[in-house]
Amino acid sequence: MRPTGIPDLSGKVCLVAGASRGVGRGIARALGEAGAIVVVTARSSETGPRTDQRSEALEDTAREIDLAGGRGHHYLCDHTREPEVDAMVRWVLRRFGRIDVAVSSVWGGNEGYDGERYPDGATWGTAFWRRGLAPLRHNLETGPLAGLILARAVAPAMVSAKGGLLALVSFGTEAYLGDLFYDLAKAATNRLALAMAEELKPYGVTALGLAPGLVRTERVVEAGMAGEAGESALYAGRALAALAGDPGVAAFAGQVLHAADLARAYGFTDEDGTRPERYRPGGP
Repeated sequence: MRPTGIPDLSGKVCLVAGASRGVGRGIARALGEAGAIVVVTARSSETGPRTDQRSEALEDTAREIDLAGGRGHHYLCDHTREPEVDAMVRWVLRRFGRIDVAVSSVWGGNEGYDGERYPDGATWGTAFWRRGLAPLRHNLETGPLAGLILARAVAPAMVSAKGGLLALVSFGTEAYLGDLFYDLAKAATNRLALAMAEELKPYGVTALGLAPGLVRTERVVEAGMAGEAGESALYAGRALAALAGDPGVAAFAGQVLHAADLARAYGFTDEDGTRPERYRPGGP
């Protein structure tokens, strides 16, 4: 039985990039709950290398989609490499004929973080003048740039079809997020959603940003920070599924939408039946 507030997306073809773990996996699972065909992509595979040598793998996500009621498919892809992304999108279009929903949940900014320090020795909020720029370049490459690479690959098919939803997973930047490198990457992602929406709107394609709150991702749990995180990854996933099933979603073009606000608007809950409030950062 489909959860309350979750639409019927049977027959919809959805692509979720960065779905081997975290929010991307939650989005893929929620689209499966809605009955969609979901293609998940990432770098971590049970038959090959895994990011940061972690245990989660892309195939696990595809199986979760099947168990949730959808049809899961996986494709190994490095989303910082344009030729790989182009090849992946061509494969999806050959196999399924279209892409109705595309989501970029690619984010490599936490790679190497042990719960206290990043690989360069910095902690969260270390002053920017005390850090080299390599981590910032990595944040931008594995955040907004990866989102743009995916959007460039899927936009022609959506424009030709005169419809589609393109979502970038980000974070609310109404207030400073406490770390310049992280804040800048998320602000760039949000601006990218706004700019793409303006260029895609005349063709019937909707681009927007999706902002979860503090999510109990696998990394958060392992770092012992689960008590600070009020949402499961499925909460943001159900928000995305609700948007994908809304015929009036174009009204949200260019906006950064918070999962908690969408929960109230569409009537869905987190997986435990609660409806966490929007996270409002007040500092680091």
